[in-house]
Amino acid sequence: MSPSPIEVQKALKGADYPASRDDLIELAKDNQAPDEVVDELEESLEDDEYDSPAEVMAHLGDD
Repeated sequence: MSPSPIEVQKALKGADYPASRDDLIELAKDNQAPDEVVDELEESLEDDEYDSPAEVMAHLGDD
């Protein structure tokens, strides 16, 4: 089951957009996000820059 949008946004609290995939994953780890959130970011985000939280959410779960 995918993490909820609220869990993802908590994990990405403090993100400075635009942000790279790697920056977002590192921020989630720094924010002590649950493993399932970090795993979802690693699996779903492409090696790209994201301009907003909405853009990040649009890519999650697009396996």
